[in-house]
Amino acid sequence: MAFGLVESAVVVYIRELYYPEGFSFPLKAISTRVITTELWREAATILMLITIGVLAGKNSIQRFAYFLISFAVWDIFYYIFLKLFINWPESLFTWDILFLIPITWFGPVITPVILSFLMIALALMLLYKNQKLVLFEWILLISGAAVSIVSFTWDYISYLLESTAFQPKENIVNLSLTYIPRHFDWWIFFIAIVLVVSVMVSYYVRTTRNKKKLQMMQMFV
Repeated sequence: MAFGLVESAVVVYIRELYYPEGFSFPLKAISTRVITTELWREAATILMLITIGVLAGKNSIQRFAYFLISFAVWDIFYYIFLKLFINWPESLFTWDILFLIPITWFGPVITPVILSFLMIALALMLLYKNQKLVLFEWILLISGAAVSIVSFTWDYISYLLESTAFQPKENIVNLSLTYIPRHFDWWIFFIAIVLVVSVMVSYYVRTTRNKKKLQMMQMFV
């Protein structure tokens, strides 16, 4: 929660410098030094969240669960504090820059919030059951994460590809400064949600069934 405040404070400073009239698209030109610093800051943030998981958990599945919780809580409170500090976003469907690595992600605010609550639900389930995910569940989870990234980058990448087709010599950075979100691919995002929920259902059913089998075996011992 506290780190969500720190994250939102950084954004408040940046917007005060570059968007004093209020954040909007297209993006304004920002110095290469600031962009590079922001990339390193995001990477450091992920590293710190991973560290929290490693220190808090007693085994690999607990460490993963605590990482999910710390990431989700950080993301949710980031928007809560932004709303308190600068009354932004205007609504849950306001577009935002979600992440910068490996390419800029864009989407309505509600989308990372939905994913964050799913991450918390999955993490709590992992902590309660304290059993590892099987290969099939890992494949579903990684696929869900990958598809969600596609939903956040599809419109932006499509715009860049369309623009470079007409302006092949135009710099990608310059093109990004003319990008205005056109539409969010909700159907792609919905597929990601289905994949993540499928992981949770599979994990719960499997671990519950295993527990019942173990209890039955103990009755005859």
